[in-house]
Amino acid sequence: MRDGKPNTGKTPAKAASAERPAAARRAPAGVRRADAARMPGSSVHASLANEIGLRIVRGDYPPGTILPNEAKWSETFNVSRSAVREAIKMLMAKSLLASRPKIGSWVEPKERWNLLDRDVLAWYATSPDREVFLKTVQEFRHIIEPEATAFAAMRRTDEQMAEISRACREMGEATTLQERTRADTRFHLAILRASGNDLLVPLGVLIESAFDHLFAYTTRELDDLQHAQKLHEAIERNIRLQRPDAARNAVRKLLANTDGVIKSR
Repeated sequence: MRDGKPNTGKTPAKAASAERPAAARRAPAGVRRADAARMPGSSVHASLANEIGLRIVRGDYPPGTILPNEAKWSETFNVSRSAVREAIKMLMAKSLLASRPKIGSWVEPKERWNLLDRDVLAWYATSPDREVFLKTVQEFRHIIEPEATAFAAMRRTDEQMAEISRACREMGEATTLQERTRADTRFHLAILRASGNDLLVPLGVLIESAFDHLFAYTTRELDDLQHAQKLHEAIERNIRLQRPDAARNAVRKLLANTDGVIKSR
């Protein structure tokens, strides 16, 4: 899914005894220590996994890098070693890291990362490659959404149609960009569910995670929002009237509009 790798200019460490990257010795500018960045209700190890995962995705630790050991992480972030172990396990579950006794943990090749994981997507969306990430998401939408919408027009139930229509209506009634984005996300997720293909539903994680960042990036003006609303209403109408070809074309027009907004920024 990703086209292009962060150009960090760093050489991966070759052994656990190699010098730690600067990011491990001190928090980069603008990044707080993991214990200081904890959200209410968030566990220490989850906060730590978030901090390390973000550093990996943005290129502080390129693929192949041997990460600091438990003792060094514990010292850097002022957390227990058990919290470090749990954080590393979380990152291994996302396929960002691998570990071996007497070697430690290292960053896996990017093609092994679970890019459909909600956290990994969020880290990508705030990385220096944010614009590339959003364009990649758009390409993915071009591949998936037109056909999914055509299937939805053929297969949707009355209940699913009501969900799609309600989300479209709430988009038009929204008074803030945040409300509109949430309704927009519900609209597209409802279409994926109405497509009747179970394999498409998990892809909703990608759309849901990316939309907030996509809209924050484009920050559309009122005229843009009104035009986008009409495009969404055309999609809703053609699904409701069960016109798969017209629904497919309506989605392509919407995606082309979003492409233009991204390019203009």
